[in-house]
Amino acid sequence: MQTSNAYNAYRNNSINFASKEQLLMMLLDGAVKFSKIGRQAILDKDIQKAHENIIKTQNIFYELVISLDLAKAGDWGKDMVELYEFIIKRLTDANMKKDIKIIDEIIPLIEDIKETWNEAYNMSKNIR
Repeated sequence: MQTSNAYNAYRNNSINFASKEQLLMMLLDGAVKFSKIGRQAILDKDIQKAHENIIKTQNIFYELVISLDLAKAGDWGKDMVELYEFIIKRLTDANMKKDIKIIDEIIPLIEDIKETWNEAYNMSKNIR
């Protein structure tokens, strides 16, 4: 019980004191994790677990869409919104059909986005 409380306190503090970049990386880590759990649940025919984890992944991408500052990001930001919306749509399709082919199409894209943001984050740390 005490270990669980200590872990929760640590986790809450790590989120509360994380930079915007670190929060972005946490979100993308979650997107990869939840999409893979959803994928496995589809294979296991665990409909509820698949649904819950695909929805978690979608919610992360909804958050990414609303957090983009399009005034500063310009055309690049609009392209990112289109990409995120595409992922959300395909996740909806995968969830409705419980289609492993669709989720297999999307997971590499989510991983690529995570890797791209990770590289940008690491480059920005070196510039500072």
